[in-house]
Amino acid sequence: MAQDDDFDPRLGKPRALGGKPQSYLSRILRSAMLASGGTFGRAPRRSGFTGARIGRGAGVGQVLISRDRLAAYRSRRVIVKFSIPKLSGKGLAAARAHMRYVQRDGVTRDGAPGQLYGADTDQANGRAFIDRAEAGEDPRQFRFIVSPEDGAEYEDLKALTRRLMARMEKDLDTKLDWVAVDHHNTGHPHTHIIVRGRDDQGGELVIAKDYLTQGLRERAAELVSLDLGPRSDRQIEMRLREEVGQERLTSLDRGLLRDVGEDGLVSPRHVDPLQHSVRAGRLQTLSRLGLAREDAPTRWRLAGGLEVTLRRMGERGDIQKTLNRALIEGGVDRDRADQVIYQPAAPGARPVVGRLVARGLSDELKDHHYLVVDGVDGRAHYVEIGRSLATEPIALGALVRVEPRPIEVRAVDQTIARIAAAHDGRYSIDLHLAHDPTASVSFAQAHVRRLEALRRGRVGVERHDDGAWTIGADHLDQAVAFEKRQAQTAPVVVKTLSALSLEAQVGADGATWLDRQLLADAPEPLRDAGFGRQARQALALRRQWLIDQGLARQELDQVIYRAGLLTRLQRRELIVAAEGLARETGRTFFEARPGQRVEGVYRRAADLASGRFAVVERSRDFTLVPWKPVLEGREGRLVSGVLREAGVSWTIGRGRDGPVIS
Repeated sequence: MAQDDDFDPRLGKPRALGGKPQSYLSRILRSAMLASGGTFGRAPRRSGFTGARIGRGAGVGQVLISRDRLAAYRSRRVIVKFSIPKLSGKGLAAARAHMRYVQRDGVTRDGAPGQLYGADTDQANGRAFIDRAEAGEDPRQFRFIVSPEDGAEYEDLKALTRRLMARMEKDLDTKLDWVAVDHHNTGHPHTHIIVRGRDDQGGELVIAKDYLTQGLRERAAELVSLDLGPRSDRQIEMRLREEVGQERLTSLDRGLLRDVGEDGLVSPRHVDPLQHSVRAGRLQTLSRLGLAREDAPTRWRLAGGLEVTLRRMGERGDIQKTLNRALIEGGVDRDRADQVIYQPAAPGARPVVGRLVARGLSDELKDHHYLVVDGVDGRAHYVEIGRSLATEPIALGALVRVEPRPIEVRAVDQTIARIAAAHDGRYSIDLHLAHDPTASVSFAQAHVRRLEALRRGRVGVERHDDGAWTIGADHLDQAVAFEKRQAQTAPVVVKTLSALSLEAQVGADGATWLDRQLLADAPEPLRDAGFGRQARQALALRRQWLIDQGLARQELDQVIYRAGLLTRLQRRELIVAAEGLARETGRTFFEARPGQRVEGVYRRAADLASGRFAVVERSRDFTLVPWKPVLEGREGRLVSGVLREAGVSWTIGRGRDGPVIS
């Protein structure tokens, strides 16, 4: 029988027992294991947990980050941006909108729509891709923009993208369901890649932050360097000399910031003559911009917040280029002094009224959009509007009004807080009606809808199974905080004043924006320049048209308009539009009157000179009533409501107890 080996335990504080130095082969094996996503021996101890290595590709990302930076200096540069939008709630609708937008017209070299492709096909189906995500209940998407600095040297980016995604699959140890589209509509060709949030086993795909932030970029740079070769001395010199005079954050700035000493000063001196030259030139540029000063010979002090300031300057320069390009394409000539960036958060920010010249993406990953508005103040405005779903589609040439989104306590929130305070922090429709006998059920239901919106926004309200709500004592503060968060996503409110151009409004048989300006006690101020001058001319022509139609008369220097002019014009247009719809649908038109209940199936919206109207059908007839944004996407649904001066508070679905949408 085998005997156990004798041993003497050595008690004491655990400690390293030494050992021979790690061999070169061991170091190679360690790197190889990490590059494949595995481990080798004991992982190095870290001072704190960041979560950057949780998920697939953690080991690969770590190795790629730690590569020799001198070798990376000569490698080709690739910019990789990413976002991870959730698909819950409105996320799926936003994903469909994003998919449509990346395939929009004008993104290829010849101005054609973008064509999706995948690993094995040149014609991928975007709708089917989103349907798979919906069927699989994907929690999120991964969206990437891959932009090689030398992308223009590629005739086709598809092969590069497929190799990159194949490498990514190997790094993450899973097959990926992805589609991509190449864009050539900017100075830097780039590829949009959309990856489903599931791995090849149907599990939730989690990618390590290290891989997302740096690993994938290193892989892309590796592939481009293999294709085009490393950057030559000449290319490196040209790139550095281009950076010297740029009004944005550059690699030279990052190098100077890294070299700032304990005394807060930095020197342009460098062992490499080229680096010394460009660093000295860059410091002179920063001095001209007021961002650096020479405290002593060759000793410079950089301005505080230099990196943030230069980033903002770069963004502003990009915006100015976008605005200028949009004006040229729209045939609008405005002086540089009359090209401005709208600042809705600035104190005293005023609304902008004007003609929509352009709409585009300001941040393709976050799906943030911008508008270019040729204002009646004679200036062209670049307006950041935030997420696309926050603003309805508007035709170019339409007349719009843009104003800052109000951040304030709403009347509905005050009512909820008041009722809850009187009922031990609880709110319900029954409590509302008992508290205020004059309130209607539909009015109380509108408050419930507000609470639902707050609940989705994670405001401190709680819904119970019996339909009651628990409201916190700080409800009004929570509501204001919610509005602030909403303003970050959608900083402005955009309203369509007229779908018709000024030229079309001049002779339109309907109540136009021009008519409302002519009758207004405080009309919109019109500058005698740019679009403001065009609006003045259109008002004069519209005034004469009304006189010719017998709807106004000239008395000396004054024009007298017929009583009820707007109502008369709107009714004339509605009758003509209704006749056309009657022929189209085979149904009879009935004219809804104020105070009358409207009920039927919402079919579509009709854009008229008097505004947008909803076509509501019954079995044998139909009517036209003012449209509201809440009807968007409700085609084919039963709707009902009472027509009032302010519009209709719609009930979607059958029955008085259905949800009310105002």
